[in-house]
Amino acid sequence: MRRMNVSFRFPFFCFLSLAILSGSTMAQEIPAAYAPKALTLPHVVLISMGGTIASRGDVRLNVSNYGGKGMRVDPEVWIHDLPDLALYARVTTEDFRQPEDATGGMTFEYFYKVAKRLQELASDKTVDGIVVTHGTNTMAETAYFMDLVVNIHKPVVFVGSQRPWTGLSGDGPLNLLNAVRIAATPEAAEKGVLHAMNQLINPARDVTKTSAYRVETFKSVDVGAIGVADPDVVKFYSEPTRRHTYRSEFNITTLPATLPVVEIVYAYTESPGYLIDALVEHGAKGIVVDGTGAGSPAGDQVDAIKRAQAKGVVVVATARTRGGRVQDTIKRRESGIIPGDNLPPEKARLLLQLALSKSSQPAEITRIFNEY
Repeated sequence: MRRMNVSFRFPFFCFLSLAILSGSTMAQEIPAAYAPKALTLPHVVLISMGGTIASRGDVRLNVSNYGGKGMRVDPEVWIHDLPDLALYARVTTEDFRQPEDATGGMTFEYFYKVAKRLQELASDKTVDGIVVTHGTNTMAETAYFMDLVVNIHKPVVFVGSQRPWTGLSGDGPLNLLNAVRIAATPEAAEKGVLHAMNQLINPARDVTKTSAYRVETFKSVDVGAIGVADPDVVKFYSEPTRRHTYRSEFNITTLPATLPVVEIVYAYTESPGYLIDALVEHGAKGIVVDGTGAGSPAGDQVDAIKRAQAKGVVVVATARTRGGRVQDTIKRRESGIIPGDNLPPEKARLLLQLALSKSSQPAEITRIFNEY
């Protein structure tokens, strides 16, 4: 380091002394983020499930056609590129990415593998919090599944990015830094699985992706974010009220090897009924109808649903509006269709699969959808 000359050093320290003596009128508050840290930092485990945040493009301006074989970012690269993480936690990494040549996306076998590891970390007294990176396309589904089946009190934070790690103005680095900050915050415990992107903290149950490429894509449409990761502090303003994690009756250690088959059909003008008939013929035990308006089936779906119910298939209704609850009306009760509350169809499918692993009784399924 270059030595400071005397002519500069003297007036600087004179000014510093005057600033200290003048009291609070001239002193500037040190942001909490840059205050000295304790010698013992929280231990946060960073698990990579891949995704855009774990991808690189060929050039910095490539923010939409990236990734592929040989273009992945290893977890250790995040640690190297973000030395700032060491201000908030002692971060260790685990790589749970699927093989580069894997096709077809997520599977329950993969879900189970990660969920079991999260359950192991729940019992590890040396671990204070967990961050899971994931692709944004299905992150909300995966996070909700973990929210339902992992019995854990510690913070679990899912995070991703809309732009690759190498992209110009990429959102990955700040998202990852904030996720680690949240996982290292004691106030984040016992709130279920959380989602952290764009400085917002949302519950896994409520968050959904609302834009294909914009960085402000993830929102909780009906209830809003429960907290923020501001530069100076992680702050919570509310917490989830539905059952989750350590309050859930479902647990990865007791789930069957496979879950009952549940499929989704979309309602629209002149919807055919044969799709529902085909799903039942192929072994579906439950069907989620993403209904029009307040959650209504359309066209020939109405009669097809009756045929399915006669064969013991449980039918749940969600609303394709992506906002508002499917209500428990007299007409819906008479139809035998179970309201999916305000869950999107992909999350209602997961919850129905877990529910059917315990019971096929409509009253019991209704209770579960009312509580989760």
